[in-house]
Amino acid sequence: MKKIILLSALSIVLGSCGTPEFRAEKDNCSAEWMAKIPPRYEQEMYNQMQSRQVPTGTTTCTGFGYTVTCNQVMRTEYYTVPAVRTVDRNKSQRDPLIQQCTQHACIEKYGNTECKKP
Repeated sequence: MKKIILLSALSIVLGSCGTPEFRAEKDNCSAEWMAKIPPRYEQEMYNQMQSRQVPTGTTTCTGFGYTVTCNQVMRTEYYTVPAVRTVDRNKSQRDPLIQQCTQHACIEKYGNTECKKP
């Protein structure tokens, strides 16, 4: 689960990078390839990792005299639960083609793959 969140965050960060020209070319290529290879959404079962805090059975106390504070010592327990997610089965085919199309368009118009103006 953590890996999926990390990859999603990374793709959002990388997707938000680039010049306005790059984003425009990517949008054009995305529209073209979404029409050629449309999404095929399917639901799949997977094991979702979750965590909870559980008491260890010990306490720690701090303070002096009449002002003593005791807290239960907790530990993190991990467990899995079945869950359903929707995935696009055509995404892995389409994304490299969108990237290739974007880079090709940038090279033709700007002479580089980042669509940076000379």
